[in-house]
Amino acid sequence: MRYVMKHLCFALLPFLVSCASVAAPFKAKLPSGEDWYLGFFAPPYMEAWMERVDVEDAHGLYYSNILAGTTATSWQEDPGGWPKPMQVPMGKGRSITGSALPKRIFVRWQSLVEPQTYRITLDISELVREQMVKKMPYPKYPKELAYQDLLAIELTPGGWVKAWIRSSVSTPVEILCQKAEVEPLGAYQGRYNGQYVKLNGETKEYIRTHSIPYESWNCPERASLPQ
Repeated sequence: MRYVMKHLCFALLPFLVSCASVAAPFKAKLPSGEDWYLGFFAPPYMEAWMERVDVEDAHGLYYSNILAGTTATSWQEDPGGWPKPMQVPMGKGRSITGSALPKRIFVRWQSLVEPQTYRITLDISELVREQMVKKMPYPKYPKELAYQDLLAIELTPGGWVKAWIRSSVSTPVEILCQKAEVEPLGAYQGRYNGQYVKLNGETKEYIRTHSIPYESWNCPERASLPQ
């Protein structure tokens, strides 16, 4: 009987959300009509190219290949080190509409200055989702409140990844810092003869005269998150 019920639930695809909701309800939910934003950026000059981004939401639904292409970056500042909280950008990305808050995010990207291809799965905890549905104030104007429904992820050379949640007005909060693994099949998993995306001219010139500050992006053992 257990075997039959298990396979019956998989067969009834339109009702998967209902099944998941009954089995494991999630407390942290955005109000109806609200969406959340996922953005990526790289340190100045350290260009990155997203090959694939997938999201699993809190209901267990998968959204494949939702992002690809360049991340946000700049060609002005010193690339070394993580940004200070108020300097964390939204990143280049998109609003995720019709989805529950994220549970897991898979990213495969090319670090173009090395070049090297990395992959990582980021687990977003229920605690983080609870923080995302809290309205937080803008430090200069405490009466201005907004949901922390913007998730910004920085991709760095060497495979270090850091993520923050923020709103359009609140101070970004670090939620995780992890090391990705090298994609063994290389760029585009061996397709296109393993060729990497070409570097911007300004980045080429910078790399010609500067070394990559790998050691400046090491992560502490545990990322910070307000309780």
